[in-house]
Amino acid sequence: MKGQKNIIVVLGLIIVINVLAYWFPVRKDLTADARYTLSETTESIVESVDKPLWVKVYLKGDFPLDFKRLGQAVKAHLEELRAVNKRIKFAFVNPSGMEEELIKQGMEPSQLTVEQDGEVSQKLIFPYALVKMGAKTQVVNLLTPSGDTQDDQLQRAIENIEFAFSDAISRLLQDKKQSLAVLRSHGTLEDIYLYDFLSGLKSKYNLAPFTLRPESLNQQQVLDDLKKYNGLIIAKPTTTFSEDDKYILDQYIMQGGKALWMLDYTTASMDSLQRDGSSLIIPRDLNLTDLLFSYGVRVNHNLVEDLYSSKIALATGNVGGKTQFSNLLWYYFPVILNQNNNPISKNLQPIRLKFTSTIDTLLSPDIVKTPLLQTSKLTRVKGTPLVIDLSEISQKVQPEHFRSGTQLAGVLLEGQFPSAYAYRTKPFETQHLNKSDAHKMIVIADGDIAANQIQGGQPTPLDIDKWTGQTFGNKEFLLNAVNYLMGDSDLLNIRRKTLDLTMLNKETLARQKTLWQWVNVGLPLLILGLFGLVYTLIRRKKYR
Repeated sequence: MKGQKNIIVVLGLIIVINVLAYWFPVRKDLTADARYTLSETTESIVESVDKPLWVKVYLKGDFPLDFKRLGQAVKAHLEELRAVNKRIKFAFVNPSGMEEELIKQGMEPSQLTVEQDGEVSQKLIFPYALVKMGAKTQVVNLLTPSGDTQDDQLQRAIENIEFAFSDAISRLLQDKKQSLAVLRSHGTLEDIYLYDFLSGLKSKYNLAPFTLRPESLNQQQVLDDLKKYNGLIIAKPTTTFSEDDKYILDQYIMQGGKALWMLDYTTASMDSLQRDGSSLIIPRDLNLTDLLFSYGVRVNHNLVEDLYSSKIALATGNVGGKTQFSNLLWYYFPVILNQNNNPISKNLQPIRLKFTSTIDTLLSPDIVKTPLLQTSKLTRVKGTPLVIDLSEISQKVQPEHFRSGTQLAGVLLEGQFPSAYAYRTKPFETQHLNKSDAHKMIVIADGDIAANQIQGGQPTPLDIDKWTGQTFGNKEFLLNAVNYLMGDSDLLNIRRKTLDLTMLNKETLARQKTLWQWVNVGLPLLILGLFGLVYTLIRRKKYR
């Protein structure tokens, strides 16, 4: 009787605990890297969802074990989001039979190399999620293609899950888009070369071309028109800025306008090199030195060679009447490995620069300078003018010549910017400001960082070299840069999250597969048999 009462009490406690857990759920992240803990920014975004939000994840099906981990990580994250806001619903969908429909929605499949039992095969997957709220939708790319190993790719994908979903949901919640002006005067890059970069911005911002030299307007009207935009993109100007132009830009910045400067301070170009085999490189005078100097930086009229560089395709022979091409390292195209924890550049593929110059930072106590793009230590800096010849590519590398150290090629500036015209004659009359409130700008010493290539008259993806097939992180870096300038710093800080994932050793797994199959099947049976044996012996001893 007493035993029955104890059983009833235990069952009653279990029922009470389950009821309390249902009505008052408590979630505790016990992982060392806090992988299941949402940031305050994510919680704030998710709490703002005031209508049903549906997420379809196309990671259901027959995937290798490593990529099943990606699906499990996505599911765990979505469960955390649902715990914050019950309006969030999700489902995992097998994309089989839906390929054409998904491609029309912008979901390009990824080709996955599968290694199993020593055999290698290829498999197409759709590593995407579709987030929908009302009539609005956002596509979430869960796996950015890269030249890394699949383990590195998976690590970066899992670390990026929180940012990817938070960014998509914040876009769905956005009522009014901020506006961006794209400079169209001063010989800047044409739209076709900025197509991929600007396409990535248009879902979040209103974009418009802008010229500093309209024939029908005076300088004050140009400044007033520019002030209507939250930010300004200046991509590879090639002609000189007048004092009127600079004063308009200066007062725009003083009044809170953000600027992304992508500048070439030399005339170096692959077009002339590929046409003539050699090229005379001279300084390019944009007349911006004094303006940038007042903001705390100086872009130099030089070129950087880096042993950590990307390849270019060059004709190296002719066989059977067909030109043979080889992919060869070109030291004037540095590859930037992002090893800092800055949210703009963290978790990105390497970034390719072309004929970059160096940047010096100057003493300016009110401005914080954060390096974004830095070369390796194995560099050589060359002054201009100089002659560059494609034959340099075949010359033997002499490491002792590459000892210039790490060079700065991109920098984030944050703080109160002093006007370059504070103590100078003003080019025209306007309501002058000597100092800005606290805000930001980014200066990059490479005008081609945002330039995609052209093939058959059509723009190609910015992140893929059409000749060599190399992949880079230029587009995502620039999108992050613009988002940070426009006030998404809290959202981008989610990218700082680093997870300690332990990947399986595939060689060891293949070698010990049979052993562990026997262990997994035989060990439970052995334990069960031992338990039965011990239980039988105890009963015999008890009733003997």
